[in-house]
Amino acid sequence: MFIFNKVTRFLTLTLCMVVQAACAGAPQASLNVQSKAPTAATAVHQKALRDSLPFEDKRDFEEQRRGFIAAPEYRRITDDHGEVVWDMGRYDFLLTGKDHDSIHPSLQRQATLNMNYGLYEVVPEKIYQLRGFDLSNMTLIKGDTGWIIFDVLLVRETAAAALAFANEQLGTRPVVAVIYSHSHADHFGGIRGVVDEADIRSGRVALLAPRGFMDHAIAENVYAGTAMARRASYQYGRVLPVSPFGQVDSAIGKATASGSLGLIAPNTIIEKDYEEHTIDGVKMVFQNTPGTEAPAEMNTWFPDLKVFWAAENITATIHNVYTLRGALVRDALLWSRKINEALYRYGTQADVMLASHNWPRWGNARIQQVMRAQRDAYANLNNQVLHLANQGVTINEIHNEYQVPMSLQKQWSVRQYHGSEFHNSRAVLNRYLGYWDGNPATLAPLSPADSAPLFVEMMGGADKIVSKGKSLYADGKYRHAMEIVNKLVYAEPRNANAKGLLADIFEQLGYQYESASMRNSFLSAARELRSGIPAQMGLETGGPDTARALTTSQWWDAIAIRVDSRKADGINFKLNFITPDNDEKLVIEMSGGTLTNITGFTADDADATITINRSDLLPVMMQQKTLADQIQSGKATLSGDGQVLALLGSTLVAFDPLFEMMPGTANR
Repeated sequence: MFIFNKVTRFLTLTLCMVVQAACAGAPQASLNVQSKAPTAATAVHQKALRDSLPFEDKRDFEEQRRGFIAAPEYRRITDDHGEVVWDMGRYDFLLTGKDHDSIHPSLQRQATLNMNYGLYEVVPEKIYQLRGFDLSNMTLIKGDTGWIIFDVLLVRETAAAALAFANEQLGTRPVVAVIYSHSHADHFGGIRGVVDEADIRSGRVALLAPRGFMDHAIAENVYAGTAMARRASYQYGRVLPVSPFGQVDSAIGKATASGSLGLIAPNTIIEKDYEEHTIDGVKMVFQNTPGTEAPAEMNTWFPDLKVFWAAENITATIHNVYTLRGALVRDALLWSRKINEALYRYGTQADVMLASHNWPRWGNARIQQVMRAQRDAYANLNNQVLHLANQGVTINEIHNEYQVPMSLQKQWSVRQYHGSEFHNSRAVLNRYLGYWDGNPATLAPLSPADSAPLFVEMMGGADKIVSKGKSLYADGKYRHAMEIVNKLVYAEPRNANAKGLLADIFEQLGYQYESASMRNSFLSAARELRSGIPAQMGLETGGPDTARALTTSQWWDAIAIRVDSRKADGINFKLNFITPDNDEKLVIEMSGGTLTNITGFTADDADATITINRSDLLPVMMQQKTLADQIQSGKATLSGDGQVLALLGSTLVAFDPLFEMMPGTANR
């Protein structure tokens, strides 16, 4: 049974790691890697932006400050063991007013705006927001008898601190309802900091979510879990120190906390496209918007207050159509249409628009301006990419051809802080046409490690490439330098000079990118090229709620991904897996080097049968117990050929969560 115990352990670690690593705030990285100053070329680049962007438009700063009530005296939030899970004070360098050439001026502006920290009044005596306690906002609506909370941050510790501060300032009120706006963890993970699960189960507290919420809250992150967590370390800058030369912002907030992530299933699902509810005396109309920023998401209209809640569909940035950590490509055209529906149904009447990130907007003209700009930005991205694709522009060219219209570039609300025109344009083309550019040479190309030596040989060897790369670097032609030096690093991953030069190139490009995701990815790669992969990156194992949300079939699907077909080929078995308390039965079958499962059947010719109540399986899925523990305690039974589990275990691979992203960076 030992091998099978490892199955459950690997799976649970993956689930917990992904959900938190994709969102968790960057720990203090080792400071022994010295960042380099911006070059003259980068300084010129940044000055040109300061001179050309509409910095005279100060409305965002006025709106960001509006309604401020108070901020806590503390800057840090700790967990039950005294460990820091959140620290706003790390970012105080952004409040000095100094321009940093190591930060794109527009991104520095956004990072400064996201320094709003404390309790804010949005609608007098009715709606409040707590900002700066985590990546997302917590929004409180005052009902007849208690608080209605929209989104509960990422972790229990920050959510509890935010609610406690609001009660301290506004008077203590019970929580009567919670709304999950969508299926991303920074909007539901703090649920245990504001309510007790028993109150949800009993119905004393209403917990509402959009249709498809439970399916998507976990599933998006399960199957490619290890890879997604590792890639998230680049997107969110987890290897970077917080400084003008490292991680400065996450576009929709500073970063995210690293405490205890939870998940409680909702007791009310909003099923219809538009659905009206009155909760504790507050009338709300929910607008389901699946397939936009999240696969399960909903906006909310408050008709009596003339307030529109935009969830994460409209924030102070263009979002990711493709997120660099890895996820299904989102539908930019559908996103635009859902914004347009909201604009014509609610935006033409709204006096206030607020969201789960950044700050609200007030006044109908302002709200309509922001909504139209966001609508147009996503539609333009979709339409112009296809316009170019239909003229033969390929996925390997589109990011250099697509340009955001100047009229949109001049509006701060649609700048590219989270997404970018580079990876979003490629995503749209990939959604419609796939990854192939139509050239057979790219249909089944060599791997970079195999093709790079050919290029290096033809370019005359490492010395010539380094020399030319340094020349291009000196001229500020960083993308050109990257093309050739990257080939050398793949051909000679232990070439310290090549890796050092590529790190320098990546660093300057990172300084110049407006998108926080792009910046963090380039600077993270530079740091790992210089110092290797950190032994630890704060990939905490989060709360068990993330694992128990899986169906039994999904759990087995995730185990199947760990099967190495080369080891499994020739192994054949059938395993009945029965959970009597929920009347569920599955057949787990190994054949053709592949593990599959089907729900609703048992096999008469099964080699073995495991019977365990789903309630007793949950501790196994949550890594609190093992199957061996449950069998030995009598809570599970195994009949038939016990070697089946050993055979399964012999095919499994333990994924390395710190695999190389750049060649030659592994320290192990």
